[in-house]
Amino acid sequence: MTMTKTYNYLKYILQICKRISILNKMPSISTKGLLMPQSPIRKLVPYAEAAKKNGTKVYHLNIGQPDIETPKVALDAVKNNTLKVLSYARSEGSEEYREKLATYYKKNNININAKDINVTTGGSEALLFTIGSITDPGDEIIIPEPFYANYNGFSTASGVTVVPVISKIEENFALPSIEDFEKLITSKTKAILICNPGNPTGYLYSKDEIQKLKQLVLKYDLFLIADEVYREFTYDGHQHHSVMSEPGLEENAIMIDSVSKRYSMCGARIGCIVSKNKEFMNTAIKFSQARLSPPTYALLASEAALDTPQNYFNKVTIEYVSRRNTLISELKQIEGVKVANPKGAFYCVAELPVDDADHFAQWMLEKFHHKHETLMVAPASGFYSTKGEGKNQIRLAYVLNKVELIRCVEILKMALISYQK
Repeated sequence: MTMTKTYNYLKYILQICKRISILNKMPSISTKGLLMPQSPIRKLVPYAEAAKKNGTKVYHLNIGQPDIETPKVALDAVKNNTLKVLSYARSEGSEEYREKLATYYKKNNININAKDINVTTGGSEALLFTIGSITDPGDEIIIPEPFYANYNGFSTASGVTVVPVISKIEENFALPSIEDFEKLITSKTKAILICNPGNPTGYLYSKDEIQKLKQLVLKYDLFLIADEVYREFTYDGHQHHSVMSEPGLEENAIMIDSVSKRYSMCGARIGCIVSKNKEFMNTAIKFSQARLSPPTYALLASEAALDTPQNYFNKVTIEYVSRRNTLISELKQIEGVKVANPKGAFYCVAELPVDDADHFAQWMLEKFHHKHETLMVAPASGFYSTKGEGKNQIRLAYVLNKVELIRCVEILKMALISYQK
């Protein structure tokens, strides 16, 4: 081959290589997107669906989707409406709904007005708007862990760092010491975020614990954000104490709320931000305006749900207490299992005699069944941000009836025996 032919051949090869390189080029995904965590509640769904296709019944204790019926008054408000045009609602929610919601809060010793409420598309959006309103990228929020897994996602989406302070199963996930919080506060700290009653732990913070946090945020000029969506569900005579009921916290307290759990209306996607801090509320409304409005039909249902009689909640609370007692009692009978006793919400965290609960949870769906039935749980590692914490724990939602809960624990027991062989 002559030098000219060799040169032309190499040139041809280089052109092909360039074309291949161009063809293989792709737009890049953001670092933030790559860092977004998977939901520990939903990440095993493909395995559950595969198990069902193979004829295995799957009991779902992985997600807080109650089987409690939605109040009829809420459903009827949608069924029987006479709307001719499904128009936008106000960005902050209709005045009628906010006025009615303020009345509900006053009955619960939370003295606020309609102007202190910004209606959102679920509690998730309320948290996103709150974090967006009070933080800049690189800022920090301190959160007792384990915590609701999506707090990690919301913070990542906002470029905010979660700074965890660990609570222990041996202490029933009680509030860590104020000293533990204080040593984590830096110039970048903007808020402390709690869930009360807690998801995933079911822990209910006492009035004394709320007041300790109050003194801390006042000392360091921080916000105290309280996710209070499980307010109605407290047990054993314990009472819920809202951050909005604390005098002196008017400029610091932000409450997150939702209809999802209270009225078993998870699909409505209506929540709200509540605060007396006018500057904060004026900022949060700009986020609401950017997404236009919350869903109109869901607003109608949520407004009607506020007419639900108290005996609905009394019956639901009695049912959840019974389910909690059944689940905890059954779990304690399994050798090697340690479980915290929840005071509210409808979750508990159990520590299992396994090294890797993520692997165990997936294994139960992929390779195990007992009499053609298996169990779906949420691995608790996803509820921590500290690497390695919660590795042998799972979260269970007692959202099924007692007979099914007993069966679920039986399946768990048989799965542990099989897994450990």
